[in-house]
Amino acid sequence: MAVAAAQKNREMFAIKKSYSIENGYPSRRRSLVDDARFETLVVKQNKQSVLEEARARANDSGLDSEFLQDGVHIGNEDNSPTVEDGTYQDETKNGQLADADIGDAAKTNEDYTLTEEEVILQNAASESPEAEQAIQQAAFLLRMRDGMGSLARILKTIDNYKGCVQHLETRPSQLAGVQFDALVKVSMSRINLLQLIRSLRQSTSFAGVNLVSENNISSKTPWFPCHASDLDNCNHLMTKYEPELDMNHPGFADKVYRERRKEIAEIAFAYKYGDPIPHITYTETENATWQRVFKTVLDLMDKHACSEYRAAFGKLVAAKIFVPDKIPQLEDVSNFLRKHTGFTVRPAAGLLTSRDFLASLAFRVFQSTQYVRHATRPFHTPEPDCIHELLGHIPLLADPSFAQFSQEIGLASLGASDTEIEKLSTVYWFTVEFGLCKENQELKAYGAALLSSTSELLHAISDKPELRPFEPASTAVQPYQDQDVQPIYYVAESLEDAKDKFRRWVSTMSRPFEVRFNPHTERVEVLDSVDKLETLIGQLNTEMLHLTNAVKKLKGSHFE
Repeated sequence: MAVAAAQKNREMFAIKKSYSIENGYPSRRRSLVDDARFETLVVKQNKQSVLEEARARANDSGLDSEFLQDGVHIGNEDNSPTVEDGTYQDETKNGQLADADIGDAAKTNEDYTLTEEEVILQNAASESPEAEQAIQQAAFLLRMRDGMGSLARILKTIDNYKGCVQHLETRPSQLAGVQFDALVKVSMSRINLLQLIRSLRQSTSFAGVNLVSENNISSKTPWFPCHASDLDNCNHLMTKYEPELDMNHPGFADKVYRERRKEIAEIAFAYKYGDPIPHITYTETENATWQRVFKTVLDLMDKHACSEYRAAFGKLVAAKIFVPDKIPQLEDVSNFLRKHTGFTVRPAAGLLTSRDFLASLAFRVFQSTQYVRHATRPFHTPEPDCIHELLGHIPLLADPSFAQFSQEIGLASLGASDTEIEKLSTVYWFTVEFGLCKENQELKAYGAALLSSTSELLHAISDKPELRPFEPASTAVQPYQDQDVQPIYYVAESLEDAKDKFRRWVSTMSRPFEVRFNPHTERVEVLDSVDKLETLIGQLNTEMLHLTNAVKKLKGSHFE
């Protein structure tokens, strides 16, 4: 009955889906380079408030503060549930929770310390001895008071309960007294998973231990950024390749490099919309790394890069944005792009998750790192660095047609489901990052990861990888390689052919609404009313009138 009540509680709310730090909480998402997903904690708070309210009523003594979710107070003096610290209020019948909607969960005492997801898990495990030992894939969120030092204890505890860690993701916490949040995805038996959670909760190192639901709850009113200023809340980072955590990172044992990375990352974290992009004084070593890569790009560009890339690269050189011996400043790059295509650059502290990165493109904003790859690996980097961004992405963002294409990818991502975000990011991976196209029957590169990495480019044009024709529907579900060179590349008949196929594919997405970017207000508008559509049609008619008059005048002057 607790399971039935929990299901009913799920259906009570109009769920608001957030992006990374909307109202101080991370959200569920997929990364460009991993399958991990963050469950929307706003949703979890909504569901948890119902459970805690029910348990409070069943226990006249009230709620035990030890089990308040993440240290957030739930409940008012009048017993109406609320979630403080800026999260969304529950959307319930007439703004209040009806007793009938709480269900029989309010009458259950034995599961008082369990969250809704744990109640469901415990019921599944109790069906039989076999069910107890059934392998369960799960994710849980940890609030770490002691910082990264807790990670070793977490991994050791999981190992003690015979669990296998499938993914680990961390980010600075927004809660007072908590240094980091960690999302851990594991595979282990159900009974051991329950025991693991109870064991972790006994440690004073954690301010909260919460099992994250894997249920795909549809969003009735999805939140997404509607103005470029909202991107201040969309800066969730994947720490998969951080030099402090990844032993295979070339900078793992280099203390000076790690400190430098941290210094530059802090500059990006402090950046807010409207600020000038801070100037980075690059070291001789960093500029020397740029110089080596810049020279190889020049050597290979004429033969292997698409014509659009070559033309834009030439403009950047002519404007003295690209010079051989000095890393460009992002503020100069941003001003150049704004003049040519309306794109701007925003500093990022590291590898962004898909929702955050793709959302930025909708506003013609490109999120760029400012740190430099390790000097020992100048021609290949396991993560985006400023050399990759500048030499790989920026030239094509200076091309008007490709800039428009990039913005369309971003607009398609707003409010998309988790599954569609994964597909969009996979198509982005095989096109904008690793795309090949034909030009006069010759193979050319337009992907940023190819154009900024000599080793990847030479591999792509060799006879080693498999080359497939680009079809978005099949490309979107193709597993990709994010730790080594690609075994598969997709080849478009032309760059225009790739854009046309993408647009047709996006039109088949299941998002129940359409959006457009209004260049006058610089806001994204949801086309969900007749008034909005009529206004847009009027604007388009005016544009068509201007175009028709221009054609007539050109034809008239042609015959004079």
